[in-house]
Amino acid sequence: MARIKLPKAKGYIDYTLIFIVLLLLGFGLIMVYSTSSYTASMTPSTNNNPSYYLNKQAFATVFGLGAMAFVAFLPYHIWERVAGIAYGVSAVLIMLVLTPLGMKINGVRRWLNLGISVQPAEIAKLAMIIFLATLVCRLGGKIRSRNGFLIVLLSPAPICLMVWLITENLSSAIIIFMIGFIMLFVASPEYRRFALITLGIFALGALVVFTISHMPASGLFGFRGQRIRTWLDPEAYASGTGFQTLQALYAIGSGGVFGKGIGQSTQKLGFVPEAQNDMIFSIICEELGLFGGICIIILFLLLLWRLMIIANNAPDEFGGLLVVGVMGHIAIQVILNVAVVTNVIPNTGISLPFISYGGSSVMFLLIEIGLVFSVSRSIEFTED
Repeated sequence: MARIKLPKAKGYIDYTLIFIVLLLLGFGLIMVYSTSSYTASMTPSTNNNPSYYLNKQAFATVFGLGAMAFVAFLPYHIWERVAGIAYGVSAVLIMLVLTPLGMKINGVRRWLNLGISVQPAEIAKLAMIIFLATLVCRLGGKIRSRNGFLIVLLSPAPICLMVWLITENLSSAIIIFMIGFIMLFVASPEYRRFALITLGIFALGALVVFTISHMPASGLFGFRGQRIRTWLDPEAYASGTGFQTLQALYAIGSGGVFGKGIGQSTQKLGFVPEAQNDMIFSIICEELGLFGGICIIILFLLLLWRLMIIANNAPDEFGGLLVVGVMGHIAIQVILNVAVVTNVIPNTGISLPFISYGGSSVMFLLIEIGLVFSVSRSIEFTED
């Protein structure tokens, strides 16, 4: 890929990237309040405070911005020294979910009570980016061999299995694996292997969907099989598992081209469950219309473009891979979230980066952005 030249500078700071991140965060806070104020005002557990979710998200955002600034001014090679520790700590934190420190929210046990609620899966995503960037650099040319390729490809597997089996969070497990897959794809020239793996994954997925669609509802695959059946025909499950999906689609459709206006959504009034979380994009489309939804997607594309520029100009492979990992993480979550909301893929819990409600998510995403700024500050450009 051709290098995209930036202005001559030492300690380059991408102000465009800062602006985009702050714009997404600010818009996210507005939408969290818009989507959650009615539900919060009607819920005793929130003390009937319409600003309950906004206050918690704002605290996490401010904390995350402070952490981002701190990480940005650290030499990024310091993370290379603690990559193995980061991997091990993420595994231990996932296992701690099974201890009294674990918290159950909305019927699932995925959080730790460490003074503040923390989701170990979010820590695992960050740890995996650091670990795989280090592993690829240490393997060097060996990554071209079959054994080296498999070592990198399968390194995320233990963490993915723990996230899936212990926290019952398959979507995060898939995201962690896909982060590793993208980083390996960028680092390895063996594109034939990726083509074969991708074809195998799609073939397996098609086989699972075909099997589930032709078997009784009480068959194998449990509630995930039910989600696939709902995805194939949401109207057949309109009063059950298809309710959230259908209400989200109604929200998108009722918004039209320019929407009903900020705060004017009707679907957020108890029709779309947990509207401030995974389905927030549907409320964006209802209040701001197709135009608003497209603008948000364009903002994410601009964010990924800036990350690509920094990755291309990183001073070394480790820095470039760190940025690629962050870029892959954000791209995967945006694509999957929009796909879920529009029923392109089965419904699963995937948040929209920087916008959906979730303190752990926004904090660790901002720490990842801090890694990107740390790499960018090490870039020295010369004019050709």
